Amino acid sequence: MSFPPPFYRWRPHPWHGLEIGPNPPQVVHAYIEITPFDLMKYEVDKITGYLRVDRPQRTSSQPPSLYGFIPRTYCGRRVGDLTPDARYGDGDPLDICVFSERPIAKSEVILNARVIGGLQLIDGDEADDKIVAVVQNDSFWSKVEDIGDMPETVMERLSHYFATYKLVPGQENRIIVKATFDRAHAIRVIEAAIQDYEEEYGS
Repeated sequence: MSFPPPFYRWRPHPWHGLEIGPNPPQVVHAYIEITPFDLMKYEVDKITGYLRVDRPQRTSSQPPSLYGFIPRTYCGRRVGDLTPDARYGDGDPLDICVFSERPIAKSEVILNARVIGGLQLIDGDEADDKIVAVVQNDSFWSKVEDIGDMPETVMERLSHYFATYKLVPGQENRIIVKATFDRAHAIRVIEAAIQDYEEEYGS
C-alpha cells in the first residue's frame, strides 16, 4: 500500500516539522497552545514537541483569543532589530493570537490564520512580538484587513492580558506593551522571523 504525500510515519514536531503556511507571510499556519478557556499556561516542549504545562495563571484574566506560534519561525537578531529598546529576540518561535467567531476549545490544532497586525512587547530586554490574525475564511471577520479595523475593546483586552499574564504580586512587572502595529509591520516581523529561523536551524 502506498501513502499519499506528505505522509508522516511519526508525529511531526509542531515547530520544526510543520509548514509555515499556505501563503506566508500573509496567511500562515498557527499551532494553538492555549484557548480562551484555559487558565493554565501551556507551551510546546522544544525537545519532544508535546504540549507541556508551564504554569497556572496567577491572575484572573483569560486570553481573549487563541494563542500559539507560527511554525518554522524564530525570534532572533532580525526580529529584535525591529523593536526599539530590545537587545534581541526571545529565542522562541513567533507568537500569534488568532480570533475566531466560533469558539475553538481544543488546543494542539493547526489553522490557517490571516495576518492583520500585531502587538509590540518587550519582556525584560527581549522582543516578544505577538502577531494578530483572524481565522481564514471566517465570515464574521472577513472585512477586517488591518489592525485598525479591530474593535477597540477587543484590542484593549488583548493588550491587558499580555501586560498582566506574567505578573507576580510583589515583583516588578517585566512586560511592557509598547504599541500595536499594522499589517505591513507584521509582515516584516514574520519575514524577519523566517530568516532568523533559516539562519538558526537551516531552511
